[in-house]
Amino acid sequence: MRNINHIGFIGGGNMARALIGGLSASGTAGHTIYCHDADPQRLNELARDFSIHMAANNQAVIDHCEVVVLAVKPQVLKTVIHALQLPAAKAPLFISIAAGVRTTALQNWLGGDYPIVRAMPNTPALVRAGASGIFATANTSAAQREIAESILRAVGMTLWLDTETQLDAVTALSGSGPAYFFYVMEALEKAGIALGLPADAARLLTIETAFGSAKLALEIEEAPHVLRQRVTSPGGTTERAIGVFDSSALSTIIERALIAARDRAVELANQLEQ
Repeated sequence: MRNINHIGFIGGGNMARALIGGLSASGTAGHTIYCHDADPQRLNELARDFSIHMAANNQAVIDHCEVVVLAVKPQVLKTVIHALQLPAAKAPLFISIAAGVRTTALQNWLGGDYPIVRAMPNTPALVRAGASGIFATANTSAAQREIAESILRAVGMTLWLDTETQLDAVTALSGSGPAYFFYVMEALEKAGIALGLPADAARLLTIETAFGSAKLALEIEEAPHVLRQRVTSPGGTTERAIGVFDSSALSTIIERALIAARDRAVELANQLEQ
């Protein structure tokens, strides 16, 4: 990885594990990765699975690494940062995956104008199929942006954002988005059973249909409404089902849901800054 000898993780939870696993799979040597977590068992498992350095504490991560991923819960991040002593000569690039913590709050807690990349990954990162919205502070160099992007690309696609406020929309769309699709899948499976399918058949058909539809949308460069129209023959079964969705104003319900999620993201960020 460009101009980087060591990458550190403060926090070793699920998303940190996904990133470490993705980096390892893409060729990053375990001995270049440091991690500290308050749970010794979790840390031992990371060391066992990826041959990384088990840092004795968070300060050791700061002292050894040029890039530090902040991967602890948002509620404890302020306390964790306040306990750190940052090097006077050259501070690391910070990559924050703590949901809802704005870069202004991070700068305030760090006590300086440090380069920060804030990321909003989602849970499919656990299987290296994630989607991450990312935003960098003005003093983050092009080289540092490239480094941050390469780390996050280890678990899926990345999308740079022009303004930090757009991360609230990302949170509502892709951050919370997997739950929306699981909700629809749950409903489809339940409906399939009600129509007489065995439970295992309803589940398999639901999962494979969701996977195939997403794959088709990725690989065919046409908008979703075009793909939908291709499946919706006039007077056919799909048209009848879509008509029920339209009569229930489903698209409006989805828009309202995302607005509610976006507004809650803003509320939580405000609370964390207090």
